[in-house]
Amino acid sequence: MTTIRQDDFIDSIFSALQYISCYHPPDFIRALHAAYDKEQSQAAKDAMAQILINSRLCAEGQRPICQDTGIVTVFLKIGMDVRWDTRIGIEDMVNAGVHRAYTHPDNILRASVLKDPAGKRINTGDNTPAVIHMQVVPGSTVEVEVAAKGGGSEAKAKFVMLNPSDSILDWVLKTVPTMGAGWCPPGILGIGIGGTAEKAMLLAKQACMQCIDIQELLTRGPENTLEAQRLEIYDQVNALGIGAQGLGGLTTVLDVKILDYPTHAANKPVAMIPNCAATRHVYFVLDGSGPAEFQPPKLSDWPEISWSAGETARRVDLDRITREDVAAWKPGETLLLSGTILTGRDAAHKRLADLLQKGEALPENVDFHNKFIYYVGPVDAVGDEVVGPAGPTTATRMDKFTEVMLDRTGLLGMIGKAERGPEAVAAIKKHRAVYLMAVGGAAYLVSKAIRKARVVAFADLGMEAIHEFVIEDMPVTVAVDVNGRSVHDQGPKLWRSRIGKIPVVEKEPDS
Repeated sequence: MTTIRQDDFIDSIFSALQYISCYHPPDFIRALHAAYDKEQSQAAKDAMAQILINSRLCAEGQRPICQDTGIVTVFLKIGMDVRWDTRIGIEDMVNAGVHRAYTHPDNILRASVLKDPAGKRINTGDNTPAVIHMQVVPGSTVEVEVAAKGGGSEAKAKFVMLNPSDSILDWVLKTVPTMGAGWCPPGILGIGIGGTAEKAMLLAKQACMQCIDIQELLTRGPENTLEAQRLEIYDQVNALGIGAQGLGGLTTVLDVKILDYPTHAANKPVAMIPNCAATRHVYFVLDGSGPAEFQPPKLSDWPEISWSAGETARRVDLDRITREDVAAWKPGETLLLSGTILTGRDAAHKRLADLLQKGEALPENVDFHNKFIYYVGPVDAVGDEVVGPAGPTTATRMDKFTEVMLDRTGLLGMIGKAERGPEAVAAIKKHRAVYLMAVGGAAYLVSKAIRKARVVAFADLGMEAIHEFVIEDMPVTVAVDVNGRSVHDQGPKLWRSRIGKIPVVEKEPDS
């Protein structure tokens, strides 16, 4: 009978989470590099280059791939013949490992989990509790899958209860464009089919953790219905032309993984969950011989890629910027930003909006006049770092605050990731502001441009506090200009038309 010791189990969870925070799975790097090599959209190619460079930097520096170090999901298959030598329960052991991993002083990971989710939303401080799924199975080992799932991609999870005769492909092609780019494509689509509503969602999450092998499947051809569906969905989703970061291009998904389960004759439950450019998961087995060990990939597994903003990039001094300067920027143009910016995301925006609506003053040291706000929740610094990985968060979550911020604060513009919704674009156009896009999935690379950082307001919000950053040559793309023109609208339409497999249908004008 196998004995699994408490310390070995906790050590394994801790080591797994530290490992996946810094190292992409090799299959993801190979797939992304192959997509980079074939990409014809320069904007998408540049975005993928930054993600690949960021990945290598994180492997070298052993720092998080993304500032969003995820909510921990653990799948356990516990053998019936396993004996536990422990003073606490299995869930408590998992959470003890999570606590150690997210508070480790040599590689602090961002605490993103909030308790009282429908009320006060208070950060737990150590990213506990994890989401844990357990099965008891024949055998004498414990199989463990650990993932750190980013909030941006998790927010795009979709579920539908189709009629038995309905087309899954049609639903996927209708749904993926509604997901925007907040999940940081190119990534993986996990699809679960069958069971009940909750089973389909669970299957989709498990599918996200499978290895990328679509190119091998393309070479040998499908051998069953699910493999044929994978190929069809992969081909048609990429034909949408959404591309890396939603900028338009040939590759939107690197793979489509599908798991299914028997279901009721009246139902066809279908769930879809994307995995982002910060794909983080690992599988290991405990057999009683000690804690799991994780061998870092060789640096030779990463391609040698260089990237620069190019000679046409516009250098911008944010401390001397004017509205006339901003009005000259064009959609798709690359900027290198230097100077002072303020940060703020969901919780900070809520507090700011409440103060403005009450007619109260903003906190001392918070002056947005002729400034830019960066939507970010950085990782804490370690060693001699100014700040930890500090990539952008999904901008659409701040759309409902955009009008009041632009109208009442003198803000010139915003920096985030992915597209803006109609409400925000209308406010940007009305106030002749701009929205700039930084690459999601390149958080450590972005942090290299931050020369100084300090918290200036709402310190109790932790990673959601307002920071002041002094930056130098931070690369961004003009995503929405002062006239409301959006690269996230123009780019995918252009590339969908060029690919030519799916007609481009213009939206009917609002009546």
